[in-house]
Amino acid sequence: MGRPSADVIKENRDYTLFPWSVQSTANPIHLVKGEGVWFWDGDGNKWLDFCSQLMNLNIGHHHPKIIAAIKRQVDELCFAGPGFATEPRGQLGKKLAEVTGLAKAFFCLGGTEANESAMKIARTYTGRRKIITRYRSYHGDTMGSMSAGGDFRRWPVEPGVPGIVRVFDPYCYRCPFGKTVDLCGRECVTHIEEVIQMEGPHNIAAMLVEGITGTNGLLVPPDDYYPKLRALLDKYGILLIDDEVMAGFGRTGKWLATQHYGIKPDMVTCAKGLTSGYAPLGAVIVSGAIADHLENNMLWTGLTYSGHPVSCATAVAMLDVYEEEKIFDNVERQGVYLAERLEAMKAMYACVGDVRYKGLFSMLEFVKDKANKEPLAPYAGSSPEMSALNAYLRSKHLYTYVRFNLCFVAPPLITTKEELKQGLDIMEEALAGIDQMLSA
Repeated sequence: MGRPSADVIKENRDYTLFPWSVQSTANPIHLVKGEGVWFWDGDGNKWLDFCSQLMNLNIGHHHPKIIAAIKRQVDELCFAGPGFATEPRGQLGKKLAEVTGLAKAFFCLGGTEANESAMKIARTYTGRRKIITRYRSYHGDTMGSMSAGGDFRRWPVEPGVPGIVRVFDPYCYRCPFGKTVDLCGRECVTHIEEVIQMEGPHNIAAMLVEGITGTNGLLVPPDDYYPKLRALLDKYGILLIDDEVMAGFGRTGKWLATQHYGIKPDMVTCAKGLTSGYAPLGAVIVSGAIADHLENNMLWTGLTYSGHPVSCATAVAMLDVYEEEKIFDNVERQGVYLAERLEAMKAMYACVGDVRYKGLFSMLEFVKDKANKEPLAPYAGSSPEMSALNAYLRSKHLYTYVRFNLCFVAPPLITTKEELKQGLDIMEEALAGIDQMLSA
């Protein structure tokens, strides 16, 4: 028997800081073990992990093949400095080149570092300084990556790093140009050309985008968005950096979300599903042209733990599991069922304004009124209804991510139809309660 859960939580609260929290309001769950799509708290309650922890535990909790790979690597070699060659480092680099169609990888410890490094590489490769990003984006919390994101969490640290230029997103439900998908000329792309002209094409190194926007609304672009964007950036010699930290490695049913749209980025940044959180690892994967440039030009970035052998061995095993166990096929199958259920919720419940999904990457957007689309909670805020939704889900031991007027459904990629149904049934109970609150 372990220590009482209340004691563990108190010790955590007394001596550690929880991220993105007013510390007095932090309300952590004492997590003691996990298996598959489930985890258990210190009081013995069994939770359905409907958000893969932080949308990163793609392979689920405690996969035996990954655990075995970590143990083998620890027994052989725990650490090597960033200037050393190791077998797992080379194996992983080769495999990432194969699945992305790019050339070489630089390894770091997470998505934030990957995006920070990618911006450095873009600037030194092109000799240009500006980076275009989108408003509804999040790229990490170092000063550079936080500045690049459009998320409200950048506000307290602004002005941040210079050279960031933001444009509008492919947010079709709330199109900033007042269009509908069928009648739109993709102003979400064409307006970027005017921004490029006003900022000076010769000044812009790259555009950094999330393959599919994650925590800021899970924005699934129209099918022609990325082909049009790729053509526009090529016209001006601007690199495309594809942030696949959240959407990559099977979350949408492919290695990269942008592979659904038939385009190839110049750089890909990744983390989360690369190791499913079993070990910290991020990567910047670069094109052949950038790799060739770096053969005779300095790579101006480096980290003590770059290429960490335990993390790289974990990722090699993870990529093998994705293929050997046909995980992406399961994403496709369960994604069809998930989409059907979400569309039915949208039709049935007054509070559901929109649903967006790709594979097992999905969310519901809540409104007070479907006609005028007034959000059920303000941007960067909450509401009694959204608080009630979150409280109900927790009371049923369904763990997911509720933010503003959004609720995410992103279970581990190994989830079954029965497990999906169990979670979605609980969610429908919560939606019925929200409708009652709105009609009262």
